[in-house]
Amino acid sequence: MATTINVNSVNCINSSGVPVPKYEVPVKLVLEYDPDGLSVKIKKANESGSSSDFLNEFIVTRATECARLGKISYTIVVDNESLVINFVNEESSKLFHSNIVKVKEGQNSSVFTDRTDESSASQYFQFYGYLSQQQNMLQDFIRTSTYQKAILGNYKDFQDKVVLDVGAGSGILSFFAAQAGASRVYAVEASSMANHAQTLVTANGLDHIIKVIPGKIEELALPEQVDVIVSEPMGYMLINERMLETYLHAKKFLKPGGKMFPCQGELHVAPFQDETLYTEQFNKASFWYQNAFHNVDLRSLRQSAHNEYFRQPIVDTFDIRICTAKSVKHIIDFRTADESSLHKIEIPLTYQILEGGSIHGLAFWFDVLFSGSGKNIWLSTSPTEPLTHWYQVRCLFEDPLFVGSGDIVKGFVSLVANKRQSYDVTIQLQRVGSDIVASNTLDLKNPYFRYSGTAAAPPPGSNTTSPSEAWWNTLDERVSMTNGISVNGLTDCGIDPNNGMTMSNPPNIHPGSITSTGRQRVGSSTATSTQQAQLIGGGISPTLFTSPGTGHQIVMGNTISHYPVSSSLMIGDYFASGVGVNVLPNYRHAHAQ
Repeated sequence: MATTINVNSVNCINSSGVPVPKYEVPVKLVLEYDPDGLSVKIKKANESGSSSDFLNEFIVTRATECARLGKISYTIVVDNESLVINFVNEESSKLFHSNIVKVKEGQNSSVFTDRTDESSASQYFQFYGYLSQQQNMLQDFIRTSTYQKAILGNYKDFQDKVVLDVGAGSGILSFFAAQAGASRVYAVEASSMANHAQTLVTANGLDHIIKVIPGKIEELALPEQVDVIVSEPMGYMLINERMLETYLHAKKFLKPGGKMFPCQGELHVAPFQDETLYTEQFNKASFWYQNAFHNVDLRSLRQSAHNEYFRQPIVDTFDIRICTAKSVKHIIDFRTADESSLHKIEIPLTYQILEGGSIHGLAFWFDVLFSGSGKNIWLSTSPTEPLTHWYQVRCLFEDPLFVGSGDIVKGFVSLVANKRQSYDVTIQLQRVGSDIVASNTLDLKNPYFRYSGTAAAPPPGSNTTSPSEAWWNTLDERVSMTNGISVNGLTDCGIDPNNGMTMSNPPNIHPGSITSTGRQRVGSSTATSTQQAQLIGGGISPTLFTSPGTGHQIVMGNTISHYPVSSSLMIGDYFASGVGVNVLPNYRHAHAQ
């Protein structure tokens, strides 16, 4: 994982151009993979195991100034300081030089670097190197528990098999594979989180099973072909962050007939009606209609502001009843799809409108399938299901399309990949028999995080009976009445407004979301292009890592799983100890021999 090189000395060049010792003790270099190039750590040669052994660290990139000096020396500029490294022998110098050459000459270039801006990749991997971001994903219990049930529920697909975990992060899926009896797991992670994953593997006594490999799957080689590939490559609208392409690329290591978990993704697209959301976005640009803001006329920028707001996809949740037609489903079979098929995705749309009114845009969510030899498991981000950190996404038209009940509406969604690890989204609808077209192009890299933790409101006009009477009728059935005051038992007076359900603990998911590069809403009418709203990599920043005080997702249905319950109980929707899934005994030591 790391390369250690002993050196005679490390000197710095003083103002007179004379080399002077940089450190008073013998040192060594530890070379490790870094998403930006090569990490070089300078440590004491005789390590004591304490934090004081670490002396310095710098990253060598393609832009770093460095050169060989003779056969056993190297000079490198670090923070405007020239260092001269003197190696113990020519072989050590050559080893260091070969690692530098890989970075400087771009020998690690790949299909990933070809399709990704360097600045975007740097921010992306830096972001996922934060433990707080890994925690945010791990605490999405719907996501995590579904993966565990899918893997352990199909343990025969993993038992005594070689598994590849693509984008392993903290390594949680690798641990699940080990729990299912995998003989060997290669956990590939390109961010600095690989170091933390290795720490967890060692602490859990699984070094003999899980091998953490730092690097990009597009740029490395595995020692063998694998039987199963596991990954969590989904972003907003399924395809954001372009991690799906990395997942498909990993198939070069998959044996014929091997398994993929997940094996299929389904992107759902439905027209929706939401006058509140449309008006909210439209009114944001009104700020720029002032002609005397601190004696400055802002009106010349109103249209530009309007265009910017409507180019932002909205990330939040909603009541399924705002959808005015059945969703169109676009299927991506990961087992047969090619990376290039995700560079441009065209989805034709045809709807028969169920309820007349204005179509304000298109709503998106996705489901993924884990198909194993034992059972099929679905992970869904539908608005009818418990909320996940992917939420749902809505794209607005600049001008709504008015339709009547029973009308046929046709159009398309065009998703064009860009080098910012995201997509440009073009949506268009037209009522058959009319020349009026509603369309818009949005930037999925720059979403507006609207979710506030409050309940998703049903659309206006959803009540077909009196809600007031329905409430009191329900209450009458649950409690006895004494002098017009509801009582529980004989003496405790009170009304339970939560209908008996605990609502104080919402799903443990944070505003702003994984996994999507984007921004977080700062205020109800604050542009997400402001400095404090900018996020790096794909979700919330560590400084915003706080749970919302209240809130949950309201969904259709009347089963217990559809109610907002304590986050500690949400795991039970998919997995409870001793129910349906059994961890193989002694999995940590089964292969230790």
